[in-house]
This record gives sequence, structure tokens and C-alpha cells, in this order.
Amino acid sequence: MSESFGFDLPTLGAVNASAAFNRLAGFEVIAAGNGEATIRMTWRDDFTQYSGHLHAGLIAALLDTACGFAAATLAGSVTASHFSMNCLKPAIGRLFIAKGMSLRAGRRQAFARAELFAADEHGELSLVATGETVLIPTGEPPRKIGRG
Repeated sequence: MSESFGFDLPTLGAVNASAAFNRLAGFEVIAAGNGEATIRMTWRDDFTQYSGHLHAGLIAALLDTACGFAAATLAGSVTASHFSMNCLKPAIGRLFIAKGMSLRAGRRQAFARAELFAADEHGELSLVATGETVLIPTGEPPRKIGRG
């Protein structure tokens, strides 16, 4: 009687492509399944704050998206009800990898955590931020590609 509502990698890729902000930022879903999701974004100078580091708004968006997509692999469509993040050091790199992991996915709430890594020119990863999200499953089907 256990029906799975979770989204797979192609579905999350389509959901990601349907979100105008994610397209603008260049988010790419590179892995998703079994309560985990990985998002990649390439560095762009126009996403920096006054000191030249990645803006905290983009850090938050990467962490939130990774958490949401990780939860969506188990619960389907979700929306955040609480989000928090910790910036551990300046986010500078050639690209950024956000890895989300579901901690618990129930019928009424899902809990997820994410880590954001900056990759340097040699591909070395450095942890720059963490985030946690409480999400609410919405029961809605995934949005269609081509909106917006």
C-alpha cells in the first residue's frame, strides 16, 4: 500500500528548468534520488556582494533548493516553512556544489540539511555554508516545463 510520490532526476530537472530564478542563476540538478539531491552553479561575477564573495542570497537559494529537491525525491512537491543557514567562510570558487539530504520525510513535514561547497580551479572542494529546512509536502504534481 506504500505508493511513492518522490520525484526522480528527470522530473527534478524539469522542475528546476521551470523555475525562472533557477534558470537565471544557472542551477543544474546533477544528481537526485533516495532522499538526496545535488545542485551545481558556475561562478558569475554579477552574483557577488561588495567584497567579491558570492552573495548570501545565492548561498541561501542553493542550500534551500538542494534541501527542497532532496525532500522531493521522497515526498514529491514540497514548500519550505522554515529555513536557516550558516555561512562558514567567504564563498569564492569556480563553481558551487550544494548537496542536500533528507533527514526525515513524513506526510506532514519533511526535514532536510544541505552543505554548500566551493570548487577551486583544481577542483578542490571547500565547505562554505550549511543550511537546514523544514518543508511541507503539498501533494501537487510537478510544474510543467515552459512556464515563465
